[in-house]
Amino acid sequence: MAANATPGLQIRATKQCISASRDISKLSNISFSFGSKRNPFTDFSGSSYISLTKPIHSFKLAPIKFERMVTKAMSEASEQVPVPGLPIDLRGKRAFIAGIADDNGYGWAIAKSLAAAGAEILVGTWVPALNIFETSLRRGKFDESRVLPDGSLMEIAKVYPLDAVFDSPEDVPEDVKANKRYAGSSKWTVKEVAESVKQDFGTIDILVHSLANGPEVSKPLSETSRKGYLAAISASSYSFISLLRHFLPIINPGGATISLTYIASERIIPGYGGGMSSAKAALESDTKVLAFEAGRKHKVRVNTISAGPLGSRAAKAIGFIDMMINYSLENAPLQKELYAEEVGNVAAFLASPLASAITGATVYVDNGLNAMGVGVDSPAFSGLGIPKDNKN
Repeated sequence: MAANATPGLQIRATKQCISASRDISKLSNISFSFGSKRNPFTDFSGSSYISLTKPIHSFKLAPIKFERMVTKAMSEASEQVPVPGLPIDLRGKRAFIAGIADDNGYGWAIAKSLAAAGAEILVGTWVPALNIFETSLRRGKFDESRVLPDGSLMEIAKVYPLDAVFDSPEDVPEDVKANKRYAGSSKWTVKEVAESVKQDFGTIDILVHSLANGPEVSKPLSETSRKGYLAAISASSYSFISLLRHFLPIINPGGATISLTYIASERIIPGYGGGMSSAKAALESDTKVLAFEAGRKHKVRVNTISAGPLGSRAAKAIGFIDMMINYSLENAPLQKELYAEEVGNVAAFLASPLASAITGATVYVDNGLNAMGVGVDSPAFSGLGIPKDNKN
């Protein structure tokens, strides 16, 4: 393809080994692999506030060359040049992603995919993490992971302080207002952030909810306090309702919203407690109802992505994330690591006109683990000759 082809994600079936070189500085047609940082893990509960800096591997796969379908991106835009293939083109679109505080989580990966497709990026960052995030961004600590397929760096038009647990200033208790972690920040409730975005940019086209928190997530559901349960619901599911409620008036018709959920909403995942399974179930149910309401009133689509288990600091705190990652590798139809960029690519598709008829859907991005009814790594299935990848 010509070097001056239109930018954006191209849906083209190309084969590439996961160990292939990604020297983006020397290519005009580049595999969409987010530069050099390919963190295979992100927050287990869907939050992108906190993330693990080192991947967790309790066992290793043999050096098998998995062939992956990769999206292609063009370099050096020219709107006059026709785009071959089927493009994910988000040029002229503006996205607000709530829940980015570092460069390792799902939120960051989604932002990169949207940016690679041409969207302008706005970010909402949890207030206590705002200073560290902005400082790291300013000092270039994220530059390596900001690299887009065309070699340029993802630009964030503006970072807004945000605490999606609070809808308006009247909801903020005095102890939070006096908390030193919130000192120096203002207009960070959902209502105020939506108003600030409207004042600064007028409208948006894409709203992404990448937020979750369960203060008692390590407790079994039967031992979860009412306060802990309601806190999980508030931060992990109602926060999406609040974001949609306040941003919907400034989302352009034809726009899209995306949230992140997890299979614990419908299957038993021991250890994923504290009301988090309930919160994810609520989020998926709300997705359907809000798809109807937002679609009828504003012509806006509402979908959620159910991503597989990927690690972060928050997930590590649960204490069994490495076990779940290994379980997925052993039992999913596709025996490979799940990359944050794969979730980002699906989000870019759902936000694009290519998904204009998709709303109210839970889209699974988990190597097919959701389809399994049993764990095939059980000794009970050892005599069935189930194909497996060779391991060390």
